[in-house]
Amino acid sequence: MKIRYKWIGISLVSSMVSWQTLAFAGLAYPQAITAGLTVLIAMLWVTEALPIALTALIPFVAFPAAGVMTYQQASAALGSHVILLLMGAFMLSKSLEKSGVHKRLAVYMLNVTGASSARRLVLGFMLTSAILSMWISNTATTLMLLPIAMAIITVMPSERLATALLLGIAYAASLGGVGTPIGTPPNIIFMNVYTQVTGSEISFLNWMSTGVPIVVLGIPVMALWLTRSVGAMPKIDLPQSGTWQRAEKRVLITFGLVAMAWIFRPYWTAFLNMPNVSDSTIAIAGVLLMCLIPDGNREKPGQILDWDTATQIPWGLLLVYAGGICLASAFVASGLSQRLGDAFGGLSVFPLLGIILVLCISVSFVTEVTSNTATATLLMPILASAAMAMQIDPLILMMPAAISASCAFMMPVATPTNTIVYSSGRLSVPVMAREGAILNVVLALIVTGVVAVTRL
Repeated sequence: MKIRYKWIGISLVSSMVSWQTLAFAGLAYPQAITAGLTVLIAMLWVTEALPIALTALIPFVAFPAAGVMTYQQASAALGSHVILLLMGAFMLSKSLEKSGVHKRLAVYMLNVTGASSARRLVLGFMLTSAILSMWISNTATTLMLLPIAMAIITVMPSERLATALLLGIAYAASLGGVGTPIGTPPNIIFMNVYTQVTGSEISFLNWMSTGVPIVVLGIPVMALWLTRSVGAMPKIDLPQSGTWQRAEKRVLITFGLVAMAWIFRPYWTAFLNMPNVSDSTIAIAGVLLMCLIPDGNREKPGQILDWDTATQIPWGLLLVYAGGICLASAFVASGLSQRLGDAFGGLSVFPLLGIILVLCISVSFVTEVTSNTATATLLMPILASAAMAMQIDPLILMMPAAISASCAFMMPVATPTNTIVYSSGRLSVPVMAREGAILNVVLALIVTGVVAVTRL
C-alpha cells in the first residue's frame, strides 16, 4: 500500500493543535496528550495514510513515550485473551476452507431453499451468506458465493435480479457477522473494551441473544426490499454437491463441538468446576484438536488442519485489535475517560431509545467512508464513558454501536463484501447508494428495537 505522506503531515499537525488547544483549555497533560494522540491515530485510520495494522502499532510507542502509561501496561494489550480468541477463530475458519465443507454447506442450503421464484432464490443466497458469515470471514463467504451468483446472472440477464442477488450476498454477509462474537471485528472490539471497563465478560450465548434476533429479523426485511420489483423467473438448476469426504465430516463435527462449547460454556464449565476456562481457551483447544485429527486421505495422509494453513490468517488485523486495546487502556490511565464521561453526563435528559437510534444511524453512515474496525475502536471507549456518566450499563450504548458498524450498505468502500460484489461490474455506485441508504436506516431501527427488548 502506498504511504500518503501528505496526510501523515496533516495528521501530525492536527494532533499537535488538538493537544495544545485542550491543554490551554485546562485539561491535565495526560488527558490532553491522550486526546491529541487519539486524533493522530484516528486521522491515519480514516485517511489510510498508513496501512491500518501499521497505524495500530503507534499506541505501543506513543503512550509510553508520552508518559501516559508504562510499557508494561501498553504491551499487555498483545497478551489479551481476546487476541487469542480471534486468532483461534481465524484458524478454525481456515480448517473449514481447507476441507471445502463451507462450499458444501452453501450448495446444500441453496438447494434446500430452492429457486422456484426470484424472491426465494435471493433469500436462499442471503440466508446462506448470513449463516456462514457467523462463523467464517464475511469476505471469504462473499468470494465463495459470488461465482455461483454470477453463473445464474449469466443465464438470466435481468438487471434487477443481478442487483438483488449481488447486494443480497454482500449485505447478508455483513449482517450475518453480528450473529456471533467472532463474526466480525467490531464485535470483538466491543467485548474487549466492555470487559476492561466493567470487569465482566460477554459470553457467546449472551451476545447471540441479541445478535441472532437482529439477523433473523434483518435478513427477510433486506430480501423484501431488494426483491421488490424483480418479477418472475424460469426454474433454474442450482449446483449439486457430491459425496461427503472424510475430512469434511471430521471438520464439521469438530467445529460443531467447538461451537457448542462456546455457546454453552457458562453451563458445562460450572458443571465441571472449570471457572477459569474462557472462549479463548476453547478456541485454542479447538485449533490443537484440528491439528491432531487425521483427514482420512489414504493417498496423501495429513491432518484436517495443518500449521501452514493455520498461519494463513490476517495477522495485521490482530495488531489492529491490540492497538485498540492499548488505546482504550490509555483513555482510562490518563483520566480522559472520566472527563469524557462528565462531558456526556447531560445526555441522560434525552430518551434512551432516541439516543440509541441516533447513535445507530450515525455509526452506520460514518462507516460508509471509514473502516468499521477503526470506527469501533475509536468509539467504544468514548461510549463506555458516556454510559457510565448516564449511570447505565455501558453495553446499552456500546453494543448497538458495534453492531451498526457492520451495517453500512451504501458505498463500495464501506465493507470488503460491498467492494467484492461491486468489482463484478454489474453494479453502479448510485444503485448501491439508493438501495443501501434505506437499509441503513431500517437496520438502525431493528437494532434499536432488539436492544430495547433484550437489554433494557
